[in-house]
Amino acid sequence: MYESFYGFSAKPFQLRPDPHFFFGSKGHKRAMAYLEYGLSQGEGFIVITGEVGAGKTTLVRNLFNRLPSDQIVAAHIVNTHLDPDDTLRMVVSAFGLPYEGASKTDLLTRLEKFLCDVDHQGRRALLVIDEAQNLSARTVEELRMLSNFQTDDKSLLQTFLLGQPEFRATLHSPGMQQLRQRVIASYHLGPMDAQETRAYVEHRLATVGWKGDPSFDEGAHAAIYAYSGGIPRKVNTLMDRVLLMGYLEEMHAFGEQDINTVVKDISEEFDVPDPIGTPAPDTLPDAAPGTDLDAGYRTDLHPAGLRTIDQRNGERRASSVEVLDERMMRLEKSIVSVLSILKKIVATPQGAVTQPMDNQE
Repeated sequence: MYESFYGFSAKPFQLRPDPHFFFGSKGHKRAMAYLEYGLSQGEGFIVITGEVGAGKTTLVRNLFNRLPSDQIVAAHIVNTHLDPDDTLRMVVSAFGLPYEGASKTDLLTRLEKFLCDVDHQGRRALLVIDEAQNLSARTVEELRMLSNFQTDDKSLLQTFLLGQPEFRATLHSPGMQQLRQRVIASYHLGPMDAQETRAYVEHRLATVGWKGDPSFDEGAHAAIYAYSGGIPRKVNTLMDRVLLMGYLEEMHAFGEQDINTVVKDISEEFDVPDPIGTPAPDTLPDAAPGTDLDAGYRTDLHPAGLRTIDQRNGERRASSVEVLDERMMRLEKSIVSVLSILKKIVATPQGAVTQPMDNQE
C-alpha cells in the first residue's frame, strides 16, 4: 500500500507488538530496568502496570529477544479469562508439558518435575502473565502457590505480572498480603510526553528507511500528541491512517490540518448512530389533565400540544434525512478511495513488490 509510495521497507505503524520497533522512552527504559532487575534476582514477582496500548506487551517481547536461552526457559501467557484450574493447565501447556485429561495433582507433579529438571540443567524458569487485570483473586493466589516450588537455596519459578491499572486494586486487596510480600519490584508505565511522542514517530519511521519523505511540521506533531495523549497504540492507529491518506492524495508533507482531518474521520467512524424515528424522552409535552399514558401513546392532548409534537416530529425527520445524506456522502467517499486504490494496484508494473497489510493484535 503506502510503503512503496514512500519507499518504506515495511509498515512503520503496525498495531501488533513488534520488538524491532521498541522505543526507549523514559518510562519504557525504567520499566525494562525493573524487569532486568527482577531477572537478576531470580525469584519473586515483578509487577508492571500501564494504560491500554502503553506498550507493555512490546516491552515483554523486547525482553524475550534479549533473554539468554541457555540460561532461562520462559513461558508467556496472554489469555487470562480463566479459572484457577484452567490457569494451571495454561501454565503447564506454556512450558510445553502435556495437560489434557490430567488431574490437578498430576499437573502440579509434572510442573514440579519440569522445574527441577530445568534447575539441574543450570537454567531458570520464568513465567510472564499478560493482561493480569483479568485474573480473579483466586487465580492470583493459585499463581502465588506456584512460587512455593523451590530447592533448599533457590526458587524454581519466577513470575512477571503485566496488566492495566485496575490490577493494582487486586494486588492491594486484603487477601493479597502474601503475594505483596513476594513482589520485589513494581512499576507503572505512563504515557509519553510531547517530545517523546515526536521522537517515537520519527523512530518508527526511521526503522523502515524514512529519509524525510513524508515530512511533518510542528503543528502536525502537536496534533498527533493531542489526539494520542502519548499512548503508543493510539499513535500507531492515527499515523497508519495519516500515511494511507497521504498515499491516496499523493501527499509528501503534513500539517496540523491534515492530521486533524484524519482524527475527525476516525472519530466519526466510532460514533454511535442515533436510532431513526425514536422520539427523545424530553420531546413530548407534559400531560394535561385527563391524559392517558400507555406505552407512550397519548389521548386528549391540547391542540397546541399536538401541533408541537407534529413540528418536532418534522424536525426529527429532517434531521434523520440529513444524517442519512451525510452517511451516504461518507460511503461515496469510501467507495472512491477503494476505487483509487484498485486503480493504483492495477497500474503497478508486474513484478513490483508490495508489502502485505498487517492485521491487528
